[in-house]
Amino acid sequence: MEKRIALELRGRNPSQIKELNLDNCRSTTIVGLTDEYINLEILSLNNAGLTTLKGFPTLPKLRKLELSDNRISNGLNFLNGCKKLTHLNLSGNKIAKLETLKPLEEFENLKNLDLFNNEVTNIEDYRNKVFALHPSLKYLDGFDKEDGEAEDSSGEDEDEMNGNNDSEEGIYRIF
Repeated sequence: MEKRIALELRGRNPSQIKELNLDNCRSTTIVGLTDEYINLEILSLNNAGLTTLKGFPTLPKLRKLELSDNRISNGLNFLNGCKKLTHLNLSGNKIAKLETLKPLEEFENLKNLDLFNNEVTNIEDYRNKVFALHPSLKYLDGFDKEDGEAEDSSGEDEDEMNGNNDSEEGIYRIF
């Protein structure tokens, strides 16, 4: 993991990094990721082999955390330094009990939680119990409380999807 982080930095200072993709980088623990990443907003650690979140750094601006397809079964309290978290993907892990999710109550901004393919989803009335545990939650496993599908979270709005993009990209001026 440390080598991959060094590669991803490309000579930049950790405080300059806003997005970091460490998918498929094999490590059972968080190594090399430090509190220096103060501006990190998006972190992806999918399929990294993580068994624990112990040592997870304080990332005050982190909004989106991808942790799918690891072997995490508990220790979500180690994420408590990420107060701005709005999206958390824990699908494909080893979470079996609702109590394991209790530390997430602290995340007042958490809107989207994905627990698909975890044992906890087999608990009777699981969806209602998780929504009750986390009042700020808007989507669980891609659906809202009424089973309505989640909106596209890529940040694109309707105009952009229809090709009406007013940003500098894609605008050509002829003089």
